[in-house]
Order: sequence, then structure tokens, then C-alpha cells
Amino acid sequence: ALDYAEDEVVQTRHTLGAMLDAGEIPAEGSLGVLRGDATNLPFADGSFDVVITSEVLEHIQDDRSALSEMVRVLRPGGRFAATVPAQLPETINWWLSDEYHAPKSPGGHVRIYSATELKAKLRSAGLDITGGHRAHALHSPYWWLKCAVGVKNDDHPLVARYRKLLEHEIIEQPTSLAVAEKLLAPVLGKSRIVYGTKVVR
Repeated sequence: ALDYAEDEVVQTRHTLGAMLDAGEIPAEGSLGVLRGDATNLPFADGSFDVVITSEVLEHIQDDRSALSEMVRVLRPGGRFAATVPAQLPETINWWLSDEYHAPKSPGGHVRIYSATELKAKLRSAGLDITGGHRAHALHSPYWWLKCAVGVKNDDHPLVARYRKLLEHEIIEQPTSLAVAEKLLAPVLGKSRIVYGTKVVR
């Protein structure tokens, strides 16, 4: 795992350690977490079978360079997955609050991707698109609410109550919320996920 933010690197190391201790991930193999720049990755060409960039590209000014680097370190034929905020939910967030995105939110989102733009950039970086979908529909209203009452106002009663609902969805996975997520994801899914493979030349 790689992140530019030192606090994220530290948190990820703690999380992986806890998951190892709990037996949630296998001890064999190698796990590493380091701080780095997505536009200048410290890995050799073709180092990885799979590259995942999760809710990262929308934070990077030079996303084309970052994608070029990610594809460079992926082996030919290797699998790639990218998730970014979906266009409609993200546009509503930006409309509701300037504090949600850059420049008022340092390190915040610098762009809103359309599905067409994201796929075009992935193809331009050397990937064949193999699929995609939307996810996290129940998270969109949560972020709209946060943007409406103040992005950092986590103690607001409505925000706190909705957060409990999301925690219930994630931990308990009740059927009713799973069905709601499945039905709403194509329209309200907060995240757009696109899959691809590195073109073999």
C-alpha cells in the first residue's frame, strides 16, 4: 500500500497489523505500507500483478502522470481497478459545500470525473476496459447531509444517526439494506469502479 499522507500510512500499518493478529489476512506473503508520490512510484516496471487505486485519482492534480506510473508498474496483462466518486453524487457535494473540495479543503478533491472521462484516461494510460459498476449508494445521502450541515460537523444529530445506519449496514449486513444498496447503486452509488487489464504490446 502507498499513500502520500503520513497519517494514512501510519493508520494503514496499524490496521494491517490488527488484521494479521486477528487472522483476517494470511501471514504468508509480503505486506508493505510506505509513503510515496503516485506520480513517481518507487517500483520497477511490471512489479505487480494487480494495481488498485481507491478514491485517490480525484485528489491528484496530474492524474495522467499518476495513471501512467500505475500502469508502468503493472505487468503486461495485469489487472487494474480504479474507484473514484461518481459524477452525480459528487456534483451535489460540491454544490452543497465549498469546504468539501479543494481549494478550501487542503488535499481535497480537485475534479469530478464523468464515466466517459475516467475510461478515456485509463485507455490513454494503456489499459483495456473490462468492466465497471457503481457502489455505496447509501453513502451518498450521508455525504449530502454532511455537506449541508458542515463537513466537519460529525456531532450533528442527523449525521451521527445516519453514520450508525452505515455502520449497521457494514457490520451486520442486514438483508433490507443489502437489497436497498443493490437497487440504488446504479443511480445513487457514491463510487464508480472501473476494471481493466494492461495492454500487452
